[in-house]
Amino acid sequence: MNSELFTLTYGALVTQLCKDYENDDDVNKQLDKMGYNIGVRLIEDFLARSNVGRCHDFRETADVIAKIAFKMYLGITPSITNWSPGGDEFSLILENNPLVDFVELPDNHSTLIYSNLLCGVLRGALEMVQMAVDVKFVQDTLKGDSVTEIRMKFIRRIEDNLPAGEE
Repeated sequence: MNSELFTLTYGALVTQLCKDYENDDDVNKQLDKMGYNIGVRLIEDFLARSNVGRCHDFRETADVIAKIAFKMYLGITPSITNWSPGGDEFSLILENNPLVDFVELPDNHSTLIYSNLLCGVLRGALEMVQMAVDVKFVQDTLKGDSVTEIRMKFIRRIEDNLPAGEE
């Protein structure tokens, strides 16, 4: 798909959500929910196309997300920075977020997290590979920041719960 067409289609989606919901918080929740549903399905495509094996730790997961997944689906390679001392939290810095090309946030949508779909995609995809994570935007060029920053925090490994009698 042409990147400009994708960007404009995404913009139309966000515009419609802003019309359908009373406030930015509800739009943000819907974008996250939609992204989560995309991530749950996208992980299968990613694993099939990338031939990436199971990551052994959160640092390796960060590298795969930044260097392979973002490049594959958005054509960008965010930098990984601001690791927490425990190694359970990091930031993805997007110098260029293709979702926000041609976008200016109106003053009455100052709390809208325009690209919140990305947080949901990351959360949904990682959940499917047994990783519970918290993902949120902490900086956004649409709000005057110099870069776009997505903060990711590892919460826990999700254990497989097999039905009784199956192993």
